[in-house]
Amino acid sequence: MEGIGGPPMPQWGHDAWRMYQYYLDKSTPHTTYRWIGSLVIVAIYCLRVYSDQGFYIFVFGLGIYLLNLLFGFGFLSPLVDPELEGSDGPLLPIKRSDEFKPFIRRLPEFKFWYSMTKAFCIAFVMTFFSVFDAPVFWPILLCYGIVLFVITMRRLIGHMIKYKYIPFSIGKRVRL
Repeated sequence: MEGIGGPPMPQWGHDAWRMYQYYLDKSTPHTTYRWIGSLVIVAIYCLRVYSDQGFYIFVFGLGIYLLNLLFGFGFLSPLVDPELEGSDGPLLPIKRSDEFKPFIRRLPEFKFWYSMTKAFCIAFVMTFFSVFDAPVFWPILLCYGIVLFVITMRRLIGHMIKYKYIPFSIGKRVRL
């Protein structure tokens, strides 16, 4: 017996996985093209949902998942959160004389892109099965999603203001 968990993966499955991983690794430095491809997938998914006039639960669940990726897993959060760190003082610079430390994300851009794209692909495939189309009154889901987004953004922006960090870097930082 070779493995503990059951029969080994067939050779064709292993080869397919290696090929998938090879192309995924090759796509890593091509950020713009990856995001353009993802936007095409998102547009196709939106057209599919709009044309079917259904699957609102999946749209809502996908929105919650993306909100969780952005804020919960830390794409827009620093690697070391000053609230969670039990240090005596702030870790992010708050005065001009403090050492400048660049913003480092808790969730890297590639993992965020990969998780988001995979979620849209899974949701797109699920739109082909009518068993997943649960009847729901979509305006309530929309209102609840907007309220959830506003509350989450308010908390995140308050955290950014309190610890003085900006998760987006546009150009070179200039000191005045």
